[in-house]
Amino acid sequence: RVVVYVASAEGFNQQSLVANGASEVFEAAFGDAGRHTRSAVGVAELPLGAPVEVEVWARLAE
Repeated sequence: RVVVYVASAEGFNQQSLVANGASEVFEAAFGDAGRHTRSAVGVAELPLGAPVEVEVWARLAE
């Protein structure tokens, strides 16, 4: 599961397009195993002025 927080100006509603970059990285690195559910959330501000924060929940193979 991936949650992408995007620092967004008022009226910006394309957080999902920003989050596509994270999804593309996971799929490129892990192939089909990198496919995931995802949420993209617009926020007013992130710590340290970061433009994007990506939260990842992953299960390790045994």
